Amino acid sequence: MSERLAEQLALLPNYLSHHIALTLTALAIGIIICLPLAALVTRVKALQWPVMTIASILQTIPGIAMLALMVPLLGQIGALPALIALVLYSMLPMIRNTVTGILDIDSSLTEAARGSGMTSMQILRLVELPLAAPVIIAGIRTSAVWIVGTATLATPVGATSLGNYIFSGLQTQNYTAVIVGSASAAALAIILDQFIHLIEYAASQRKKTLAIGTSVGLLLLALLGMSPLYERYNSNTGAERIVIGAKTFTEQYVLSEMMSEILTDAGFEIEVRSGMGSTILFEALTNNEVDCYVDYSGTIWANYMQRKSVPKGDTVLVELTKWLMDQHQVLCLGALGFENTYALAIPREFAENNKIVSVSDLSSYSRNMKMGSDYEFFGRPEWVSLRDTYRLNFTDLVSMDHSLMYAAINEDAVNVIAAYSTDGSIAAFDLVTLTDPQQALPPYDATLLLSPRASSNQRLIEALNVIIGKITAEEMRSANKAVDLDNRSVSESAKQLRRAIFSQ
Repeated sequence: MSERLAEQLALLPNYLSHHIALTLTALAIGIIICLPLAALVTRVKALQWPVMTIASILQTIPGIAMLALMVPLLGQIGALPALIALVLYSMLPMIRNTVTGILDIDSSLTEAARGSGMTSMQILRLVELPLAAPVIIAGIRTSAVWIVGTATLATPVGATSLGNYIFSGLQTQNYTAVIVGSASAAALAIILDQFIHLIEYAASQRKKTLAIGTSVGLLLLALLGMSPLYERYNSNTGAERIVIGAKTFTEQYVLSEMMSEILTDAGFEIEVRSGMGSTILFEALTNNEVDCYVDYSGTIWANYMQRKSVPKGDTVLVELTKWLMDQHQVLCLGALGFENTYALAIPREFAENNKIVSVSDLSSYSRNMKMGSDYEFFGRPEWVSLRDTYRLNFTDLVSMDHSLMYAAINEDAVNVIAAYSTDGSIAAFDLVTLTDPQQALPPYDATLLLSPRASSNQRLIEALNVIIGKITAEEMRSANKAVDLDNRSVSESAKQLRRAIFSQ
């Protein structure tokens, strides 16, 4: 077994237990809501169209959008918004199949039951539900598979799942992680589907013993799958628990892993929530759902403080430190020592042939060029400032996963990208980063933020202070390159960065 595969399999009990807990809880809540609602619809015909229409509309909303919408609605991240989104996403198959199964029963059977003196509730319980059971269970089966797949999208909203494998694997080009996560989700979906299929078969054949035995087996699978989760949250280690957050690119994974190692050595119990969007992560910090993470001064300045001016870096750092404490009781512990700014990058040959060294020089060429960026950049105020300052007018703006941008520009799918200045791939793909003479972009010093609760934790502050001002841009670029280009694991790269820091 390769070291990389062994490293991913070591994470499986934690990720899988969270995924099973999320899936089965959402499925159980969905059943409890949908079956009575569907039964009501069969009795009150006026409800059929609105209920089915709402369920259909919910189904058309993309899974990732449904999950993301739950965060601002609930004001928190983690399992709860993911759970509610999954319940909503599961409703259509169960409601539709239950309604169809009941309404398709031969009317002569229900008339006979009514003629024998049964009440409407007795007819439902003793005649309609038993006869419609195979169709109803088929709907539950469909919902179960959908929930397993959609739950992998819960990672960006801070819920641990098998999606952690997929999101981190794509960002760090660790396809072993992607394969392990995808295979595990597929296996879980197949196993759950087959268990429910056996219950469906038992219902259609009126085999009560098989139905009970299969239900018990499903319960045992749930208990076995979720046992690592139970053990983790009920372990009595006595260590103080700290949650570290991370965004969706390699540098963030490396830094969060290094911080995890440092804090573990300091005696803390660590949970890392990675793959989260900038705004969601900042809100999680201010709500004490995440204790610490690395953000960038330009992101705070432009996106959270909504500042339009671009003063010098030291001024930005001083003002944002005061603003974070005054407005959110968030402590900016300090800058890590390097800047990771957005920088427009183009192929070196094109730059040299056309004598392009700055974004100003690029302006006249932009009308014949396509630009690529990560998912966030074109929706951020920094892009608006850059576009308007230099009058950029690209023929197309293409958002994509950050890890795919370099392949895209290398294959001429786009002509310019919004790179990160500490990306190891800039040199590897022979790109040139363009200067920003008008300072349209603010400085992007990497800064370490602590939540309101963590801000008063002196032991945590002392443990993290060792990395403040210690990481150079060259060291960070080397750590990113180790993952993105040299096929090293995030853990190996984090250890490399930590050795570089403490050898100074």
